[in-house]
Amino acid sequence: MLHLIVNPNTKKSEKVLAEAEAVLSARSVRYDVYRSKDRGDIAREVRRLTSAGETTVIAVGGDGTLNEVLTGISDPEKAVLGLIPAGTGNDFAKRAGIPYGAKAIDLFLGGEPKYTDFLDCGGGKRSLNIAGLGIDVDILERIERKKAAGKKMSYFSSLLRSLIKYKPVKMQIIADGVEKSYFVLIAAACNGTRFGGGIPICPPAVIDDGKMDLIAVDCPKKIFLPYYLIKLKRGKLHKNKIYHRVLCEEAHILPTGTQSVQLDGELFAATELHVKIVSGKLRMYRG
Repeated sequence: MLHLIVNPNTKKSEKVLAEAEAVLSARSVRYDVYRSKDRGDIAREVRRLTSAGETTVIAVGGDGTLNEVLTGISDPEKAVLGLIPAGTGNDFAKRAGIPYGAKAIDLFLGGEPKYTDFLDCGGGKRSLNIAGLGIDVDILERIERKKAAGKKMSYFSSLLRSLIKYKPVKMQIIADGVEKSYFVLIAAACNGTRFGGGIPICPPAVIDDGKMDLIAVDCPKKIFLPYYLIKLKRGKLHKNKIYHRVLCEEAHILPTGTQSVQLDGELFAATELHVKIVSGKLRMYRG
């Protein structure tokens, strides 16, 4: 039995769900569908489903829906995770080799799940892709404000506006016990390679190596922002001196003052980000 978990807030997810149901029905695969109604519904439903024993749960949506499903799994060793990408960015899906829409069904009907790392972010929170603080939070908050006003803004458009106004934040970053301080544009723990709908923030990251890529990007002078922005878009920022990267298993990111953190594009209020890599427990259908 496959349990399809859907956030029905977008036309894309409903369209992809209809296509997926047609494929599953044609192949005589047993499945059921759960549609969320409010924030937190998905995690609660997945927790209920996975508490009964080994269960296969399939997120139908984007990175946010995938995050909620992952967070809801009661025991990662007794659940199998699948994804039918139906979001706008689908950043983790692209890194994991999962095709968009109903084509992803072939992965969990004809293949075997593979162990996939994830980030334990404390307090019951998890991240499969990227968890971070800094300008990425400012960007997401800007997008949310526009959405609340009934307007749309792309991630990249918001990035350009945030770069003009953003001020660097001093952060203490501790990686496997080694502490350093930075005035950063962004600090993040990366399991995946990209965020914001395809921006390659950490191209070297590997999703099953048992390590997280902890990065800190210094805030450059505004005159150099166009140069570094081009490097970021081309996936070459990590080769520049403002980019600091270390492989580790556990990390603390402590900003000056209270900030929001983003976990796979979902915002949460926090005073710090404490992250541990979890390897060899979660099985996921992917490329």
